Amino acid sequence: MQMSTVHFRRWVVLLFLAGLFAGNPVQSETLQPFKDALFSQPNVLESRDGGDFEVVDYQELRDINGRDQIPERRVKSNYVDLGVRRQQVNETLQLPSGKLDVARVGPADGAAFTVIFIHGRGGDRRLGINDFSFGGNFNRLKNLALKNGGVYYAPSVPSFDAAGVTAISGLIAHAAARSPARPVVLACASMGSFICWGAARDPATVAHLAGLAILGGATDPSFIGSAGHKAKLPVFFTHGSRDSVYASADQIGLYDRLHKAGYPTRFTLFETGSHGTPVRMSDWRAILNWLLAAR
Repeated sequence: MQMSTVHFRRWVVLLFLAGLFAGNPVQSETLQPFKDALFSQPNVLESRDGGDFEVVDYQELRDINGRDQIPERRVKSNYVDLGVRRQQVNETLQLPSGKLDVARVGPADGAAFTVIFIHGRGGDRRLGINDFSFGGNFNRLKNLALKNGGVYYAPSVPSFDAAGVTAISGLIAHAAARSPARPVVLACASMGSFICWGAARDPATVAHLAGLAILGGATDPSFIGSAGHKAKLPVFFTHGSRDSVYASADQIGLYDRLHKAGYPTRFTLFETGSHGTPVRMSDWRAILNWLLAAR
Protein backbone atom coordinates (compact mmCIF):
# COMPACT_ATOMS: atom_id res chain seq x y z
CA MET A 1 0.00 0.00 0.00
CA GLN A 2 1.40 3.40 -0.99
CA MET A 3 1.58 6.05 1.76
CA SER A 4 0.33 9.53 0.85
CA THR A 5 2.47 12.61 1.53
CA VAL A 6 0.01 13.79 4.18
CA HIS A 7 0.06 10.44 5.99
CA PHE A 8 3.86 10.31 5.80
CA ARG A 9 4.18 13.73 7.41
CA ARG A 10 1.77 12.75 10.18
CA TRP A 11 3.79 9.57 10.76
CA VAL A 12 7.04 11.58 11.09
CA VAL A 13 5.45 14.01 13.56
CA LEU A 14 4.07 11.16 15.66
CA LEU A 15 7.48 9.50 15.77
CA PHE A 16 9.12 12.78 16.83
CA LEU A 17 6.59 13.37 19.61
CA ALA A 18 6.90 9.77 20.77
CA GLY A 19 10.64 10.27 21.04
CA LEU A 20 10.20 13.37 23.17
CA PHE A 21 7.77 11.78 25.60
CA ALA A 22 9.82 8.60 25.80
CA GLY A 23 12.74 10.63 27.16
CA ASN A 24 14.74 10.77 23.95
CA PRO A 25 17.32 13.57 24.41
CA VAL A 26 16.73 15.05 20.95
CA GLN A 27 15.39 18.28 22.49
CA SER A 28 18.68 18.88 24.33
CA GLU A 29 20.95 18.67 21.30
CA THR A 30 20.83 22.39 20.51
CA LEU A 31 21.28 24.63 23.51
CA GLN A 32 19.79 28.08 23.24
CA PRO A 33 22.30 30.96 23.38
CA PHE A 34 23.40 32.76 26.51
CA LYS A 35 25.55 35.89 26.11
CA ASP A 36 27.09 34.45 22.95
CA ALA A 37 28.20 37.87 21.76
CA LEU A 38 30.48 38.12 24.80
CA PHE A 39 31.69 34.53 24.97
CA SER A 40 32.01 33.53 21.32
CA GLN A 41 35.51 32.55 20.24
CA PRO A 42 37.90 35.22 18.90
CA ASN A 43 39.39 35.03 15.42
CA VAL A 44 40.24 31.59 14.08
CA LEU A 45 43.91 31.67 13.10
CA GLU A 46 44.10 28.17 11.67
CA SER A 47 41.61 25.45 10.80
CA ARG A 48 42.05 21.91 9.53
CA ASP A 49 40.30 18.56 9.51
CA GLY A 50 37.11 20.11 8.20
CA GLY A 51 37.00 22.51 11.15
CA ASP A 52 37.48 19.84 13.81
CA PHE A 53 40.85 21.35 14.75
CA GLU A 54 41.05 25.10 15.28
CA VAL A 55 43.68 27.49 16.56
CA VAL A 56 41.99 30.60 17.95
CA ASP A 57 43.39 33.97 18.88
CA TYR A 58 43.98 34.59 22.58
CA GLN A 59 45.28 37.87 24.00
CA GLU A 60 45.79 38.42 27.72
CA LEU A 61 45.20 42.18 27.52
CA ARG A 62 41.87 41.67 25.82
CA ASP A 63 40.67 38.38 27.33
CA ILE A 64 41.69 39.04 30.94
CA ASN A 65 42.36 42.73 31.53
CA GLY A 66 39.65 43.86 29.14
CA ARG A 67 37.09 41.40 30.45
CA ASP A 68 37.65 41.55 34.19
CA GLN A 69 36.85 44.31 36.66
CA ILE A 70 39.65 42.90 38.82
CA PRO A 71 41.98 40.83 36.59
CA GLU A 72 41.65 37.08 37.26
CA ARG A 73 39.43 37.68 40.28
CA ARG A 74 36.17 39.38 39.26
CA VAL A 75 34.64 39.63 35.82
CA LYS A 76 32.66 42.67 34.70
CA SER A 77 28.99 42.50 35.67
CA ASN A 78 27.64 42.33 32.11
CA TYR A 79 29.20 38.88 31.70
CA VAL A 80 27.05 37.26 34.40
CA ASP A 81 23.43 36.67 35.31
CA LEU A 82 23.18 35.95 39.03
CA GLY A 83 19.54 34.85 38.90
CA VAL A 84 20.87 31.34 38.44
CA ARG A 85 21.85 31.29 42.11
CA ARG A 86 18.20 30.76 43.05
CA GLN A 87 18.44 27.27 41.58
CA GLN A 88 21.81 26.45 43.16
CA VAL A 89 22.28 24.21 46.19
CA ASN A 90 25.12 22.58 48.09
CA GLU A 91 24.38 19.01 49.06
CA THR A 92 26.09 15.85 50.21
CA LEU A 93 25.14 12.75 48.25
CA GLN A 94 25.32 9.29 49.73
CA LEU A 95 26.79 7.17 46.93
CA PRO A 96 27.92 3.52 46.97
CA SER A 97 31.51 4.72 47.41
CA GLY A 98 30.58 7.01 50.31
CA LYS A 99 29.58 10.64 50.80
CA LEU A 100 30.32 13.18 48.07
CA ASP A 101 29.94 16.95 48.43
CA VAL A 102 28.52 18.60 45.31
CA ALA A 103 27.07 21.88 44.18
CA ARG A 104 24.03 21.43 41.96
CA VAL A 105 22.36 23.93 39.65
CA GLY A 106 19.05 22.86 38.18
CA PRO A 107 16.58 20.04 38.80
CA ALA A 108 17.77 16.86 40.47
CA ASP A 109 15.17 14.83 38.57
CA GLY A 110 14.05 14.77 34.96
CA ALA A 111 16.77 17.03 33.56
CA ALA A 112 17.12 17.23 29.79
CA PHE A 113 20.87 16.64 30.17
CA THR A 114 23.56 16.62 32.86
CA VAL A 115 26.95 18.33 32.90
CA ILE A 116 29.52 17.38 35.55
CA PHE A 117 32.66 19.52 35.92
CA ILE A 118 35.78 18.10 37.56
CA HIS A 119 38.24 20.61 39.02
CA GLY A 120 42.01 20.22 39.15
CA ARG A 121 44.44 19.90 42.05
CA GLY A 122 43.74 22.23 44.97
CA GLY A 123 40.14 22.88 43.94
CA ASP A 124 36.76 21.83 45.26
CA ARG A 125 33.11 22.32 44.36
CA ARG A 126 33.39 26.09 44.93
CA LEU A 127 35.59 26.50 41.85
CA GLY A 128 32.99 25.16 39.43
CA ILE A 129 30.21 27.43 40.70
CA ASN A 130 32.21 30.64 41.08
CA ASP A 131 30.30 33.25 39.09
CA PHE A 132 33.07 35.83 38.86
CA SER A 133 36.38 34.00 38.37
CA PHE A 134 37.63 32.67 35.01
CA GLY A 135 35.93 35.52 33.17
CA GLY A 136 32.43 34.44 34.21
CA ASN A 137 32.68 31.22 32.22
CA PHE A 138 31.18 29.07 34.98
CA ASN A 139 28.26 31.46 35.34
CA ARG A 140 27.63 30.97 31.64
CA LEU A 141 27.80 27.19 32.00
CA LYS A 142 25.33 27.29 34.89
CA ASN A 143 22.93 29.47 32.91
CA LEU A 144 23.23 27.35 29.78
CA ALA A 145 22.30 24.26 31.80
CA LEU A 146 19.42 25.87 33.68
CA LYS A 147 17.89 27.80 30.77
CA ASN A 148 17.91 24.67 28.60
CA GLY A 149 16.34 22.34 31.14
CA GLY A 150 19.56 20.67 32.21
CA VAL A 151 21.36 20.15 35.51
CA TYR A 152 24.93 21.02 36.39
CA TYR A 153 27.04 19.34 39.09
CA ALA A 154 30.34 20.60 40.49
CA PRO A 155 31.63 17.97 42.94
CA SER A 156 34.53 18.17 45.37
CA VAL A 157 36.73 15.39 44.00
CA PRO A 158 38.18 13.43 46.94
CA SER A 159 41.33 12.38 45.03
CA PHE A 160 42.66 11.98 41.52
CA ASP A 161 43.30 8.24 41.74
CA ALA A 162 41.11 5.14 41.51
CA ALA A 163 39.10 6.22 44.56
CA GLY A 164 38.28 9.54 42.90
CA VAL A 165 37.26 7.79 39.70
CA THR A 166 34.98 5.49 41.68
CA ALA A 167 33.35 8.45 43.45
CA ILE A 168 32.67 10.35 40.23
CA SER A 169 31.49 7.20 38.46
CA GLY A 170 28.97 6.93 41.29
CA LEU A 171 27.87 10.52 40.66
CA ILE A 172 27.47 9.78 36.95
CA ALA A 173 25.30 6.75 37.74
CA HIS A 174 23.32 8.84 40.23
CA ALA A 175 22.64 11.56 37.66
CA ALA A 176 21.70 8.99 35.00
CA ALA A 177 19.24 7.34 37.38
CA ARG A 178 17.61 10.66 38.30
CA SER A 179 17.21 11.64 34.63
CA PRO A 180 16.81 8.34 32.75
CA ALA A 181 17.72 8.11 29.07
CA ARG A 182 19.13 11.63 29.09
CA PRO A 183 22.75 12.47 28.16
CA VAL A 184 25.51 13.03 30.70
CA VAL A 185 28.62 15.04 29.78
CA LEU A 186 31.77 14.80 31.91
CA ALA A 187 34.10 17.80 31.68
CA CYS A 188 37.52 17.66 33.33
CA ALA A 189 40.14 20.39 33.77
CA SER A 190 43.86 20.02 34.42
CA MET A 191 44.59 17.10 36.80
CA GLY A 192 40.87 16.44 36.83
CA SER A 193 41.44 14.86 33.42
CA PHE A 194 42.69 11.78 35.32
CA ILE A 195 39.07 11.31 36.38
CA CYS A 196 37.78 11.55 32.82
CA TRP A 197 40.30 9.05 31.52
CA GLY A 198 39.64 6.72 34.43
CA ALA A 199 35.88 6.86 33.92
CA ALA A 200 36.41 6.03 30.25
CA ARG A 201 37.91 2.66 31.25
CA ASP A 202 34.71 1.46 32.93
CA PRO A 203 32.08 0.07 30.51
CA ALA A 204 29.23 0.67 33.00
CA THR A 205 30.18 4.33 33.37
CA VAL A 206 30.72 4.80 29.64
CA ALA A 207 27.19 3.52 29.03
CA HIS A 208 25.84 6.57 30.88
CA LEU A 209 28.07 9.14 29.14
CA ALA A 210 27.40 11.22 26.04
CA GLY A 211 30.92 12.65 25.82
CA LEU A 212 34.05 14.00 27.47
CA ALA A 213 35.49 17.51 27.49
CA ILE A 214 39.18 17.76 28.40
CA LEU A 215 40.25 21.32 29.31
CA GLY A 216 44.02 21.76 29.61
CA GLY A 217 44.31 18.18 30.75
CA ALA A 218 46.87 15.42 30.76
CA THR A 219 47.26 13.13 27.76
CA ASP A 220 46.29 9.47 28.11
CA PRO A 221 47.49 7.34 25.18
CA SER A 222 45.89 4.31 26.86
CA PHE A 223 42.50 5.83 26.10
CA ILE A 224 42.88 4.12 22.75
CA GLY A 225 41.52 0.65 23.34
CA SER A 226 39.55 1.63 26.46
CA ALA A 227 35.83 1.04 26.91
CA GLY A 228 35.18 4.68 26.00
CA HIS A 229 37.25 4.37 22.84
CA LYS A 230 35.49 1.18 21.79
CA ALA A 231 32.14 2.91 22.31
CA LYS A 232 33.34 5.93 20.28
CA LEU A 233 32.61 8.27 23.15
CA PRO A 234 33.06 11.78 21.66
CA VAL A 235 35.94 13.83 23.07
CA PHE A 236 36.33 17.62 22.82
CA PHE A 237 39.81 18.95 23.72
CA THR A 238 40.71 22.54 24.56
CA HIS A 239 44.28 23.56 25.41
CA GLY A 240 46.64 26.51 25.64
CA SER A 241 49.59 26.48 23.24
CA ARG A 242 51.95 27.63 26.02
CA ASP A 243 50.70 25.27 28.71
CA SER A 244 53.72 24.59 30.94
CA VAL A 245 51.99 21.84 32.95
CA TYR A 246 50.67 19.55 30.22
CA ALA A 247 52.27 20.11 26.81
CA SER A 248 49.83 20.97 24.05
CA ALA A 249 51.86 18.93 21.54
CA ASP A 250 51.15 15.74 23.48
CA GLN A 251 47.41 16.35 23.50
CA ILE A 252 47.41 17.30 19.83
CA GLY A 253 49.22 14.04 19.12
CA LEU A 254 46.40 12.06 20.77
CA TYR A 255 43.78 14.06 18.91
CA ASP A 256 45.56 13.39 15.60
CA ARG A 257 45.66 9.65 16.24
CA LEU A 258 41.97 9.61 17.05
CA HIS A 259 40.88 11.85 14.21
CA LYS A 260 42.87 10.00 11.55
CA ALA A 261 41.05 6.83 12.59
CA GLY A 262 37.68 8.51 12.07
CA TYR A 263 37.01 8.92 15.77
CA PRO A 264 34.53 11.68 16.85
CA THR A 265 36.80 14.35 18.32
CA ARG A 266 37.49 18.07 18.17
CA PHE A 267 40.30 20.31 19.36
CA THR A 268 40.47 24.05 20.13
CA LEU A 269 43.97 25.41 20.73
CA PHE A 270 44.29 28.88 22.29
CA GLU A 271 47.33 30.50 20.72
CA THR A 272 49.69 31.81 23.46
CA GLY A 273 47.27 30.52 26.12
CA SER A 274 48.60 29.15 29.41
CA HIS A 275 47.47 26.25 31.59
CA GLY A 276 44.40 28.03 32.94
CA THR A 277 43.27 29.54 29.65
CA PRO A 278 40.88 26.73 28.60
CA VAL A 279 38.81 27.07 31.78
CA ARG A 280 38.40 30.79 31.07
CA MET A 281 38.01 30.68 27.30
CA SER A 282 36.35 27.40 26.31
CA ASP A 283 33.02 27.99 24.61
CA TRP A 284 30.66 25.83 26.66
CA ARG A 285 27.75 26.16 24.28
CA ALA A 286 29.84 25.03 21.30
CA ILE A 287 31.30 22.14 23.29
CA LEU A 288 27.99 20.89 24.63
CA ASN A 289 26.13 21.27 21.35
CA TRP A 290 28.77 19.25 19.54
CA LEU A 291 29.03 16.51 22.18
CA LEU A 292 25.28 16.09 22.48
CA ALA A 293 24.89 15.87 18.71
CA ALA A 294 27.98 13.67 18.12
CA ARG A 295 26.83 10.97 20.53
